[in-house]
Amino acid sequence: MHSGTVQPAPPAHLAFASQRRVLVVDDSRMQRRILSTLLTRWGYAVQEAEGAREALDICVTDPPDVVLSDWMMPGMNGIEFCQLFRAIPRESYGYFILLTSKTSTKEIAAGLDAGADDYLAKPISPDELRARLAAGERILGIHAELVEKNRLVTETLGQISALYDSLDRDLQGARKLQQSLIKERHRSFGASQVSLLLRPSGHVGGDLVGFFSINADRVGLFAIDVSGHGVSSALMTARLAGFLSPTSPDQNLAMTEDDFGLYDAIPPAELAATLNRVAFTELDTEHYFTLAYADLDLTTGAFALVQAGHPHPMVLRASGAIEQIGEGGMPIGLVEEARFEQVTGQLRPGDRLFIMSDGLTEAMDSTGDMLGEDGLAALLRRNAEARGPGLLEALTWDLAEFTGASDFADDVSAVLFEFDGPKAMS
Repeated sequence: MHSGTVQPAPPAHLAFASQRRVLVVDDSRMQRRILSTLLTRWGYAVQEAEGAREALDICVTDPPDVVLSDWMMPGMNGIEFCQLFRAIPRESYGYFILLTSKTSTKEIAAGLDAGADDYLAKPISPDELRARLAAGERILGIHAELVEKNRLVTETLGQISALYDSLDRDLQGARKLQQSLIKERHRSFGASQVSLLLRPSGHVGGDLVGFFSINADRVGLFAIDVSGHGVSSALMTARLAGFLSPTSPDQNLAMTEDDFGLYDAIPPAELAATLNRVAFTELDTEHYFTLAYADLDLTTGAFALVQAGHPHPMVLRASGAIEQIGEGGMPIGLVEEARFEQVTGQLRPGDRLFIMSDGLTEAMDSTGDMLGEDGLAALLRRNAEARGPGLLEALTWDLAEFTGASDFADDVSAVLFEFDGPKAMS
């Protein structure tokens, strides 16, 4: 083994020197040669220019990392050169050091204001020059790191933007699919009619409304509001839509078939209990949902209704009176042992049954005040002359006027049943 002394590590700036190009600008050939010799010895790639004009051409065609420029030069001085140097577009940063015999604070400040990063007093001390270059290396390193981070951020933002565009297209498609869950938004049953309103607050929502025929003389009306918002809530509504299908009575949990192939409906409270049991045994989700479901007789106007955490349905009497019905109740999927109460009611010719989500009653104006049940009742009275889809559209316009926005903060949905007399016997 050979013994010997351990060589000291090179100065920090020399670790970068071989990567850096320095432009020396001075009208004195001797001064340029002295500086070039030092810089070359330290590992820098050096170019020389005897004046600012020549230096500017080099800075445009082959931008240097560091410029050492004399202050006093014929034709264009160092401050003017520095100002033009800073105006040249470039990707990386250029570190500019002024070489000057000027020592007054005011003159030095003028040089720094012109865009210079540092200055060196003549005659040049090699140790001081090396220290100033080391400081420049740190600035150039920090700038290069920031540029790289900015590039990564820009690249990531581009990827996020592309992903967002893709998600937006998917959500637009999901919105169409969710809207298609409502097969009909209006149907006439002889003298009576049912109309539906569904306005998600975003691309997709957690509200669902619908109706299905139980038999020739009865119809089931339902409104559901799944907790939360967004895609997971929308997927839950899609699953629930299958449980209350208007086109597949054999899959509809509200329906039951007798031995003769005839369909009937289970009582509303029993349906709520069934859905609650299914929520805990078949639906692997943290979501719960509220429900209002009515079994309505088209010939008599009588109805049975269950309210499971949903806002109180309203009966709009032909006289103008408005009555709240329902027992409140627990949401479905929240408490496994929950019990649900059933209420009954009677519609007379000219009366309407209105079932809505809390997106209506909890809508807020610009001051943070909620519309509430009284405010909703006032809007319904204001539009009492309108009927069917026209009433729901007018209600939506009034709600937008109340909130001051056409895009609501929560999903808005409603079922409107208008009873104009017994359905003709078939």
